[in-house]
Amino acid sequence: MDLNDLSYKIIGLAIEVHKELGPGLLESAYQECLFYEIKNAGFKVEKELALPIIYKEIKLDHGYRIDLLIEDRLVLELKTVENFTDVHFAQILTYLKLGCYPLGLLINFDSKILKNNIKRFINNPLRSFENSL
Repeated sequence: MDLNDLSYKIIGLAIEVHKELGPGLLESAYQECLFYEIKNAGFKVEKELALPIIYKEIKLDHGYRIDLLIEDRLVLELKTVENFTDVHFAQILTYLKLGCYPLGLLINFDSKILKNNIKRFINNPLRSFENSL
């Protein structure tokens, strides 16, 4: 499946979870429900995946954890915050870079309309950038 199609389907599942639960819950609740939906849709999904830092010949377990990784190529970072900050953007860009993953979605479930609070990040070794949906 093409990466754009995959992200489209995952966004649809996130919207389904948000429609069912609404805003106001803890991030972990949305994570569990979205994990369930993604798995039931037949996708390979990993939760709380540890992401070490490799520096030269040393491996540093620095405590980075990807909320959800789909099909070994799409990173989902989930939030329940009033607004995204630069720290949130840096976090997902770090995950994409360290894991060499091509695409990431930053999703804020603390919103009335979920589609307005999804940001898409592309890992381009020459230039990483973010764009809104």
